[in-house]
Amino acid sequence: MYVPRIVITSGEPSGVGPDACVALAQSDWKADIVVAADAELLAATAGSLGVQLSLERYDSSKASAPHRAGVLKVLHIPTVRRVIAGQPDARNAAYVIEMLDRACDGCMNGEFAAMVTAPVQKSTLMDAGYAFTGHTEYLAMRTRAAMPVMLLVSDQLRVALVTTHLALAEVPRAITRERLRTTLRIVHTDLGRHFSLNQPRIAVLGLNPHAGEAGHLGREEIDVIEPVIEELKAEGLDLQGPVPADTAFTPRFLQSADVIVAMYHDQGLPVIKHAGFGNAVNVTLGLPILRTSVDHGTALSLARTGRADTGSLRAALSLAIDIAALSVHARP
Repeated sequence: MYVPRIVITSGEPSGVGPDACVALAQSDWKADIVVAADAELLAATAGSLGVQLSLERYDSSKASAPHRAGVLKVLHIPTVRRVIAGQPDARNAAYVIEMLDRACDGCMNGEFAAMVTAPVQKSTLMDAGYAFTGHTEYLAMRTRAAMPVMLLVSDQLRVALVTTHLALAEVPRAITRERLRTTLRIVHTDLGRHFSLNQPRIAVLGLNPHAGEAGHLGREEIDVIEPVIEELKAEGLDLQGPVPADTAFTPRFLQSADVIVAMYHDQGLPVIKHAGFGNAVNVTLGLPILRTSVDHGTALSLARTGRADTGSLRAALSLAIDIAALSVHARP
């Protein structure tokens, strides 16, 4: 039986990432789970939460075996400074980046079937001098991917983004025909690759209210979005739009779409987080590796309190395992 080896990066050390990793270790999993973290940090976190946990140093030479509750394999990467819950320290930024690099490189060389990322504190990484706007962009750079696409998945919805971590004032000029064309092709291809949707029904949102109201509320729909939709429909993609956002997210309309493609971060993500917060998963499309993540931030005030909801990291791990298994079964 195929047992995928999945690496989890534990994220910002002073946030809830270590808590979530310790919590995940209390269940059996049909995968070989490896957590990239400081082993002493995980031991201290388990102690703070009152959880019994046996830590084992990860040995890449050993065969994959299903994870068993209460024992956790650790890919040990030491923090630079002592970790204080709820208080990020820019001097530990290098530790966070090293975790990401090690996990990403392991996925690229076939050591890991997927990486699952706990949340990081982007402001702390930027304060330390890293050009880090988010996991999505960083992993695209690391893997030399031409353009990543952020996809959020919940039980009810799939929402992909044309632009991600970008100031709202910069969004209109970032939505070019080339960018939209590439995004839609990636969504079409990777929904087949990861979710077995070989002809996904893709609904494309307009940028402006009422999808521009025939040009009276903006011309992006006429000049950019509509021409790309018609071009790709001619190639065989199942597209509809541009659809006004306040129409697309109604229950009746959602029955006609497998995925919604939103133009910018806060056009699509608030809806899916309202519908499935705590169980939604972030999947990065367009990468040569499989990466899933949580749908929330570091929740600094909840670190080591036992009150953090670990549902999203659990869902991210479950989805990574399912996709990894599907990929193996789909091979000729």
